[in-house]
Amino acid sequence: MNFRTVTPEEMKKAAALEALKLVRDGMVLGIGTGSTVNFFIDALKDLIAQGVRIRGVSTSFESSERARAVGVNVEEDYTGPIDLDVDGADEMDASGNLVKGGGGALLREKIIAYNSKNVCIIADESKFKANGIGTFRIPVEVLPYLSQMTRNQVEKIGGICIFRDNGKYRTDNGNMVMDCDFGIIKNPAEMENKIKMVPGVMEVGLFCGLATLAFVAGQDGTRTINFKNFSP
Repeated sequence: MNFRTVTPEEMKKAAALEALKLVRDGMVLGIGTGSTVNFFIDALKDLIAQGVRIRGVSTSFESSERARAVGVNVEEDYTGPIDLDVDGADEMDASGNLVKGGGGALLREKIIAYNSKNVCIIADESKFKANGIGTFRIPVEVLPYLSQMTRNQVEKIGGICIFRDNGKYRTDNGNMVMDCDFGIIKNPAEMENKIKMVPGVMEVGLFCGLATLAFVAGQDGTRTINFKNFSP
């Protein structure tokens, strides 16, 4: 018997559609950034067509534009509670530690995740790392001012840092991004705090203690990983 191989794109869509089941009328959504989240945003169109009212707070200009195109009312300066944040990850471990920022939106992603009641991560199985995170270089958003000094200080922690696009890359906030190799990180929360304490660092792409649950899609279907209690 021949079994068809599920493609990475199909896995991403499957994870996104599981997250869609959590969306309720009147919710304020945190809308992440990236190829997996794009499937989630596009799927919101059908819910809105059915009369489901959705407001959103987006992590990037790109996601804002895409969400508005399907009918989401995207707030620019929202001050209330965010019911559910749906976002992707570059890596995750079994404890819910994440590496994010491959798309450059890590600062806005962390602000939204921190202020959300629930954070749902959607990903294909390649992003789950049973042996620990750190294979993917850790993105670090830094102020352009004296950025080489900031790089030197982060490297003293033990990383090898490379400015994205030879220093030409800029985030939606006008900052630079360093991609830093620390190897497999034994204590992600400790590393997150150490990097964040360096002056000039605006945010670090280690997200520890924020994820509520994850939908991870693979060849055998989509599994749910609960990191903390979901609070509707």
